[in-house]
Amino acid sequence: MNYQELPAEEIVADKTSIPDIVIGRLPVYLRTLKLLHGHGQEVTSSQELGDLLGISSAQIRKDLSHFGEFGKQGTGYDIVYLCRQLEEILKVDCIWPVVLVGAGYLGHALASYNGFEQRGFRIIGVFDNDPKKIGEDLGHVVVQPSSEIAEVVQKYSCQIAIIAAPTDFAQEVANTLIAAGIQSILCYAPITLTVPKNIRVEYIDPVIHFQHMTFYLEKKCLEE
Repeated sequence: MNYQELPAEEIVADKTSIPDIVIGRLPVYLRTLKLLHGHGQEVTSSQELGDLLGISSAQIRKDLSHFGEFGKQGTGYDIVYLCRQLEEILKVDCIWPVVLVGAGYLGHALASYNGFEQRGFRIIGVFDNDPKKIGEDLGHVVVQPSSEIAEVVQKYSCQIAIIAAPTDFAQEVANTLIAAGIQSILCYAPITLTVPKNIRVEYIDPVIHFQHMTFYLEKKCLEE
């Protein structure tokens, strides 16, 4: 039996042996492959993917080799097949339930975003402490009080949460989510959360990215 015939959970027997930076690139590969497929393309190569992503073809081949041999020399990668394999490896060949805390402008935008489900995630609950927001209809979900987080998390066996709450409340929200059983948090608040070692946190702070970019720009600021 070769790697191509193995289920993803058997291919990735020891997750700790694979660098996290490699795992972080897999969703980017998957997104690019789906875009190529959407344009009617059936086959690609590590060189083409590398050119599109600004990553060397050797790096792409090395990353994928952690999980098996998915392409053929001289032929390249079957896009549909490789998409399916990456979805299995990343465990997004199903729909993950997600809870969202914070029903402000950002929370509204996230709850209304239609792109989550087609990529493996569905927001099944939105929570807020503001009485004026509770009961508000956000498309397919209704804002609930934060006191009901634990009940919803347990009902759906939810492991993933998004924090879109103000910075001053983010740590408290994280504590509530972790106590309810959440294992992974996507945090939009510009803060570094204090969490147990077994809890995974990813941060999205646009200002950090702006500040990274400005290092490379010629300084032309607004006059105060």
